[in-house]
Amino acid sequence: MGKQVDFEKIEKSDRTRRTAIRIVTYVMLTFWAVVVLFPFYWMVLTSVKSYSAYNSEYIPKLFTLSPTLQNYVDAFTAVPLARYFMNTLVFTVVTTAIMLVVTILAAFAFARLEFRGKHIAFTAFLSLMMIPNELVIITNYVTITNLDLRNTFSGLILPSVTSVFYIYLLKENFEQVPDQLYYAAKVDGTSDLKYLLKVLMPICKPTLITITILKVIECWNSYVWPRLITDDEAYFLVSNGIQEIRENGFGRENIPAMMAAVVVISIPLIVLFLIFRRKIMAGVARGGTKG
Repeated sequence: MGKQVDFEKIEKSDRTRRTAIRIVTYVMLTFWAVVVLFPFYWMVLTSVKSYSAYNSEYIPKLFTLSPTLQNYVDAFTAVPLARYFMNTLVFTVVTTAIMLVVTILAAFAFARLEFRGKHIAFTAFLSLMMIPNELVIITNYVTITNLDLRNTFSGLILPSVTSVFYIYLLKENFEQVPDQLYYAAKVDGTSDLKYLLKVLMPICKPTLITITILKVIECWNSYVWPRLITDDEAYFLVSNGIQEIRENGFGRENIPAMMAAVVVISIPLIVLFLIFRRKIMAGVARGGTKG
């Protein structure tokens, strides 16, 4: 009987401990969620405050009783933000499409094809990740300038059509597909290209979706390169638009309107991530799992 009572006490103690751990975990996650989401909340809040209300707040308030959408109207009238949106859309779609073709073919070559010096070439290829981005930008700028491609979509797109990391991620993913499928396809007379399109790409679809979305986000948020290679408004991206608002003096005086423009620019990426968040997690997890 004594043993039974002791067992019940131990079980009750374990249950209490698990409950306490669960409570602490949820409290920490809630706190971290608030920390992560607060900047976005502050951005949205500022965007719906009137100009006078924002400037009259000596101590910033965490709410507003008189929200307004006038700031969004001002953001689109201060600069041709709609045109910058279209430029960014063209830049993002074309760059991502070319990058996918380059990445898929390169990853397939390193994962499935046999050629002399493959491992040395791949090691040298990975070593490019060690080069600081600043050096790459300088080299790209000199190259694009020498080719007379400044203030063109080609100049914007060409330096971004490949990624060592994406090729590495997709190569690891391709190598997880059993070799027997490849050999069976070759016995059936299937070409390498057909095997890539009909077998590998459908199997590795989560990783391909992940790479696509990450590249879209990268292109959409691109700032340094567009600022460096373009000074013609006809080729400005949304990142240029935000900076143009600020440099023209409009953003310095009217922070709510500037925040409104940032909110508008951020919404497409947020929606994209919310729709494909499970695919992104699955693709990253699959690419990082060996065997």
